Amino acid sequence: MLLDELRRLIDRHARDGETTAIEGVLVSRVEDPAPPSGSTTGTVLALIAQGAKRLALGDRIYEYRAGQYLVASVDLPVTGQFTEATPQEPALGFGLTLRPSVIAELLLHPAAADILRDGRGTAPPLGLAVSDAPVELIDAAVRMLRLLDRPRDLPVLAPMIEREILWSLMTGEQGATVRQLGLADSSLSRVGHSVRWIREHYADTIRVDDLARMARMSPSAFHRSFQGVTSMSPIQFQKQIRLQEARMRLMAEPGDVAGAAFAVGYESPSQFSREYRRQFGTSPGRDAARLRETVRAIE
Repeated sequence: MLLDELRRLIDRHARDGETTAIEGVLVSRVEDPAPPSGSTTGTVLALIAQGAKRLALGDRIYEYRAGQYLVASVDLPVTGQFTEATPQEPALGFGLTLRPSVIAELLLHPAAADILRDGRGTAPPLGLAVSDAPVELIDAAVRMLRLLDRPRDLPVLAPMIEREILWSLMTGEQGATVRQLGLADSSLSRVGHSVRWIREHYADTIRVDDLARMARMSPSAFHRSFQGVTSMSPIQFQKQIRLQEARMRLMAEPGDVAGAAFAVGYESPSQFSREYRRQFGTSPGRDAARLRETVRAIE
């Protein structure tokens, strides 16, 4: 069975870490369902071979398990955890970075004309989406990981299998989400540009009108598109980035809560503490201490 072989390949190759010898291909093996933690998605396909994972984006919850995949078309701040993972049955996952340049190349093929025509005039797709993995997708993932044992074939065949995986995604249930990554002027790509700008300027005061102008959209259309893709308003999105960045800073300097607050753009340490507790369930100082204890236990 293909899923069984995918599990064996991931389990073997994930013991050396998440990255592999194939550019953009990741494997993961997690033995414990750790507490929810913040991270960013990147633009990625994540296919679960064993176990289950839960992600929270704004007020939306995404859950996917063995035989299902998630696609992220925008680099989004999420809170996630593996919900099914033990040393006896670890959570096992296959990942592929979604490269807009390769997707754009595939969209130029004549065979893509029909799927592009069908998608015109629709609202921008969500930045995250979950579906059952078709057998063709699992088969391609298995053949991609087999190449790790055939280094001579890897440079020739890996790009071909990458295109096959992307074509399967582009023509599948979440095709609209993936296809818009390759369209330079799509609503999703404009929102993606704004997302990158906010991530790079998270400590600055932002105005939605300025972001809309950069995206070449009216403020109302931009707000609708941004909310549709990210499940958050631009201001809520910036707050998520600020709190995640502050959390990283507090892991390094747990005693300087006010310094972390000011560094990420908060003017009021008390407001920062309130929003931090609302986001992570405890005060900044206690959360930082718990995280550092977790890191020491792993080391």
